[in-house]
Amino acid sequence: MRARVIALHSIALIPVISISWGRAARAVLLGLALASPASADEAFVTNQGSGDLTIVDLSTMQPAATLPIGGKPAGVAVSADGARAYVTSPEGKYLSVVDTRERRVLRKIPLEGGPLGLAVAPDGRRVYVADMYEQRLFSVDPESGVVATAKVGPTPSGVAVTPDGKTILVAIRDADKIAFVDAASFSKLGELDVGRHPFGVTIDAKGERAYTANVESDDVSVVDLAARRVVATVKVGKRPYCVALAQGRGFVTDQYAEAVSVFDLDTFAPLAQVKVGEYPEGIGASRDGKTIYVANWFTNEFWSIAADSLKVIAKAKTGDGPRAFGAFIRAMN
Repeated sequence: MRARVIALHSIALIPVISISWGRAARAVLLGLALASPASADEAFVTNQGSGDLTIVDLSTMQPAATLPIGGKPAGVAVSADGARAYVTSPEGKYLSVVDTRERRVLRKIPLEGGPLGLAVAPDGRRVYVADMYEQRLFSVDPESGVVATAKVGPTPSGVAVTPDGKTILVAIRDADKIAFVDAASFSKLGELDVGRHPFGVTIDAKGERAYTANVESDDVSVVDLAARRVVATVKVGKRPYCVALAQGRGFVTDQYAEAVSVFDLDTFAPLAQVKVGEYPEGIGASRDGKTIYVANWFTNEFWSIAADSLKVIAKAKTGDGPRAFGAFIRAMN
């Protein structure tokens, strides 16, 4: 597949001839607001094939910018305040720190091994990165670099943090488990058996349950975080990779089925399967829960789907090989 280069949108000039200064000033200010890159929610989509990051304006479902990253970028996480996006490059062995407002890479922090999944602490002071080659989790200060490591198990993949910032969950793919890591001491607290080869892990907004997408058993494990036990196993489509939550439903990307499986979060009953592009991986929900976003790795597209009707709304072109593995949505306040 060929890489696609997406240029920054040009900024249109607003004519103010033959109008009063007050009206002209208002027109100019309106134009600046419309042209601002911070005017709408955005998606930060990692393109592994073309080695870059596509920023998609979610109000228009149009690419707004493309940033060069390098190193086969895969994982992505946006900070809670929306000021930073972090991107892992497994082949480049580094973590890129992106200023989301200025749309530029601020620095690249070296990470040995194979950095893949990641999550940002709620206060933004630490970024947790899974090293899939060396069985460890990095704790990274975004300003100074690695501050600690913890052994978690073979081939760690997805990472998530509880809303209170106290516990980090890591999908341990080759052990068929998730690991619990204490954020304060940065030490492994324990582990729990889930399905076969868990990849993505998602925690709900209340911090009560976690959901792992288990690639080889074609199911999702539902974990009660307080009890640290699996309370349900939900069958989904072939080769599930990631889970999103919205409107009382779970949405799961099934790579081999080229679909998104939908299930009820209360009864765990399957509800539907939505056909999407080839090899979907990254998936996320809008902050109002009305829209689901999916990155289709093999068709170089980023789709939006209505969470209630399950109808495809729009499609945006990305670079080559979009993965968007992680929390890729920047919600503007």
